[in-house]
Amino acid sequence: MGQPVVHFEIIGADPTKLRGYYGELFGWEFTTSDAATEAVSQPGNYGFVDCNTNDGGINGGVGGGKGYEGLVLFYIGVPNVEAALQKAESLGGTRVMGPEGTPGNLVVGRFTDPEGHLVGVAGTE
Repeated sequence: MGQPVVHFEIIGADPTKLRGYYGELFGWEFTTSDAATEAVSQPGNYGFVDCNTNDGGINGGVGGGKGYEGLVLFYIGVPNVEAALQKAESLGGTRVMGPEGTPGNLVVGRFTDPEGHLVGVAGTE
């Protein structure tokens, strides 16, 4: 069995405005807190989508801040982020970030595939 998509992110220069936009557009509500790492968003400016307003969809968040590159990204759940990044590299991908975060809680990484598409991986190691 393959590994599932477990999280999405929408990152931009004005996360408050983006949360307002997506909240109005899709009816999402947000719990604003710290992201797993400052590599993802300014501290205190990452809004996790309230699962009760996401109607059974995957977890997600909207964050960023001044100086953060705008992007829309999905994360694949993996047992070990470093191992997944190494495998991505061995298959022709390029590591962009990570591992970052707190082992045992949440660790994330990002890589580009051989055609340059950005993909995230997330796990507890």
